[in-house]
Parts: sequence; C-alpha cells; structure tokens
Amino acid sequence: MSSHLTPGQRAMLRAALEQRQRQLDRRLADHLGGRSRAEHAREVLTQDDDDAPQRETERELDLALSDLETQEVGVVSEALRRIDGDDYGLCTDCGTEIPFDRLRAEPWAGRCVPCETAREQAAQRLRRG
Repeated sequence: MSSHLTPGQRAMLRAALEQRQRQLDRRLADHLGGRSRAEHAREVLTQDDDDAPQRETERELDLALSDLETQEVGVVSEALRRIDGDDYGLCTDCGTEIPFDRLRAEPWAGRCVPCETAREQAAQRLRRG
C-alpha cells in the first residue's frame, strides 16, 4: 500500500469516492430515465415539438453529456478498485506520490499536477492541429 496515506486518509478518500459514485450513478440514471443510451438518443431525436435541426443538436449535446457522465463513472470506479492496492495515490505517468491535498480535492486523480498539466497541454495542442 502507498505509505504516504494514513489509514484514516485512505478511509476518508474511499468514502468520498463511494459518495461520488452514488451521485454519478443517480445522475446518469436520471439523465437516461431508465432507458439505454440508444433508446434515450432515439427519443430525443423523434420528439415532435421541435424542428429537426434543433433535435439533432439537442441529441448531440445529450449524448456528449451522457458520454462525460459515463467516463467519470469509469474513472471513479477505477480509483475505487485501486484504493486498496499499492498503486492508489501514485501518479500513473511518473510514479510519484500524489499529495493528499490533491487527492482530497479529487480522490479519483490518477496523475500528479505536473503530469496532468502536461497531458492537458498535449491534448490542447492536438485539438488545435
């Protein structure tokens, strides 16, 4: 187990992760209304009260929101899987310990601030072309 976290800190982070996972599960369930992602998208697309271009835009936004929620559920679930292991609290890129204050703010963080910053900057460069 990563030695820089005390058992109390680890328990606090686990509780925060579990709470976030419950929130995300509820939000995603509410968003989809008990339907599959495809059923929900089809329903948004076929609503009669809007014109077709607006429905298409709404469907795209709706799917993007669903994708983000689903991605965040995966990240939180992965952190919960790692929390009992030796790799929780260690940067997945460079292996350094992620400070407790960062984990307290974002318990699902998988990278230290310098590595996350570098990843975000690289993604921005790719988007700009």
